Amino acid sequence: MSVYSVDKLISEARRIAAEYRRATGKSLGGISGEIAENDAARLLDLELCSERPGGYDAIGKGERAGRKIQIKGRVLVEGKKLSGQRIGQLKLDQEWDSVVLVLMNEDYEPVEIHEAERAAVMEAVATARDAKRSRRGAMSVARFKAISHQVWPSGDEQADGAMPARSGTQAD
Repeated sequence: MSVYSVDKLISEARRIAAEYRRATGKSLGGISGEIAENDAARLLDLELCSERPGGYDAIGKGERAGRKIQIKGRVLVEGKKLSGQRIGQLKLDQEWDSVVLVLMNEDYEPVEIHEAERAAVMEAVATARDAKRSRRGAMSVARFKAISHQVWPSGDEQADGAMPARSGTQAD
C-alpha cells in the first residue's frame, strides 16, 4: 500500500471518528492512537515500527535519528480541563528515549505535539502525589505539558495554530 493510500485512509478515519463522537458522545476505541502515530511520524520525521518491540512505537530520523519514541494521542474535548484529561499508560519499565504526545481537536486534527525526555517522565512519575496511579504510568495532559516541550508547530510554522497543508490529501 502506498503512503498516499495510508494518508487517505487516515483522513477518512478522522472524519468517521469525529462524526461518531458527535453522534454518540463517545470515542471509537483506539482510533486516536492510530491517528496520532500517523501524524507524529509524518510531522516529526519518524519511522513507525512495523513490529512493536513493546516500549516504543517509532524510531527517529533526521534530528531524532535512532531515538526510540513512544507516541500517545489525546483528543481535547471543548470545555474539559486539561488536568482531568489523561494520556494513555506509559511503558515505564521498557526501553524508550522520549514520549511524544499529539494533541488533537474534536475533528481529530493535530493542534500541538509535545515531547518529554525519559528522565523528565521518570522524575514526574516518581514525585507524583498519586503514587498508585503514577506507578502504572498514568499522567494528566496538563502534567505532561508541564514536563515537556512543544515540538510542533514550531516557531517557523504557522503562528495561528492552523495545520500546514498535507500533501496527498484532499479537503472534505
